[in-house]
Amino acid sequence: MGIQFSGLSSGLDTATIVKEMMALERAPITRMSTEKTWHSSRLQAFTELDSRLRAFSDAIKDLNYSSTLNKRTVGQSTSDFLTATVGADALAGTSYQVEVVALAQVQKSISATGVADKQATQFGGGELRLTIDGEEHGISLEGAENSLEDVAKAINKAGLGVSASIINDGSNTPYRLVLTGQKTAQTFSLDASGLAGGEGLGGFTTAQTAQKAHVRVDGIDIYSASNTIAEGIPGVKLDLLQAKEGTTTNLSVTQDSKAIKASIESFVKAYNDILSFIGGQSVTTAENGEQKGGGVLGGDAGVNSVKRQLQRMLTQSVPNAGAFTTLSQLGLETQKDGTLKINSDTLTKAIDNNMSDIVNLFTDSGEQQGIISQYKDYLFKITSSATGLLQGRKTSINASIKRIDSRIESMELRLEKRQSNLEKQFSAMESLMSGFNAQSSYLTQQMNMLNNMLTNK
Repeated sequence: MGIQFSGLSSGLDTATIVKEMMALERAPITRMSTEKTWHSSRLQAFTELDSRLRAFSDAIKDLNYSSTLNKRTVGQSTSDFLTATVGADALAGTSYQVEVVALAQVQKSISATGVADKQATQFGGGELRLTIDGEEHGISLEGAENSLEDVAKAINKAGLGVSASIINDGSNTPYRLVLTGQKTAQTFSLDASGLAGGEGLGGFTTAQTAQKAHVRVDGIDIYSASNTIAEGIPGVKLDLLQAKEGTTTNLSVTQDSKAIKASIESFVKAYNDILSFIGGQSVTTAENGEQKGGGVLGGDAGVNSVKRQLQRMLTQSVPNAGAFTTLSQLGLETQKDGTLKINSDTLTKAIDNNMSDIVNLFTDSGEQQGIISQYKDYLFKITSSATGLLQGRKTSINASIKRIDSRIESMELRLEKRQSNLEKQFSAMESLMSGFNAQSSYLTQQMNMLNNMLTNK
């Protein structure tokens, strides 16, 4: 488009006139852009709601398992000799006296004589005889030149359950062969006389004997092949640290009411996050009739349905659940805004006195679903990536945004042509006005000349 000088002939600011006319004609695009922003905000809000629903699902994912609810804690009089870890199968209200008599350990044997250089040739060919738990195994070394490292490698390569390593004891002949068993109940011996020069190892002495772990629980002897004992006390795992016969560690198993309460508090927090978000979308009407608040999801039927369903399940009865048949009976009190508040005294009393009934309420029993499974099933359905609330709204909203974009694009092309036509029309008017002005100047000049001629006669 060529350079245009607005109003040179007419004196009108035609550029501003065109701009203001186009602004009026662009009003529908402005409205459509506002509508597009609204749709985008709705999609963002639905995504946020979906995220909160998923967070709720994560918060309760293990609450329908008795192992999560029947949490135990264990106290011990000292941590010098063992560490106790308690599971859901432990019996609350029980105590034990544990005496660590011996730790599990494997046999270690060391060559009586060392060599000055572990890589130098010390031995010829031949056979080592390794006896493990009474069964003899031959380990052949071929070649005329073998070092202490070669002997260790041959033992390890045999894979018989005894490993070989080399230590440096700092003497003039510091390198000595160390044999270590892999099992605590395993005994072994090595005869190097069949290896040329093997007598140079000086035989082997036992530095550490193989033995099982040995504890006494309330006077009962218990043995283990490792220093972890999982079945000495029902539901309690013992990791042994140090042995001292005659010294006992007192263990006491109790119900972990604090952890159980924290699990239920997590349920309430995630529930409240959803209800608070939905509440922020609602339009409220004051006494004077003025409407306040309201988000982009206010009035959406699907969102309102989510709120109703979550609230309904709070008071939904679970048959054969014992003393508690609804969540509201545990001290979960609904506030005016729909969120929950925990009556701490009610919940604590329920946990301390009727924990088994809480388990019955939360968990499944046969074909009867517990309340948590019902929540999980609903949340799985409503957050499904294929058929959930977000997916349905996303499809609809994206279709609306695409339709608006198409209409804006079409209107932009039309307005571009409209602006071009207006500019051409005003340009033509300026050209016409310029011609009129030229003719006016010429006629004025001719009249002036005629007047001068008549005046000079």
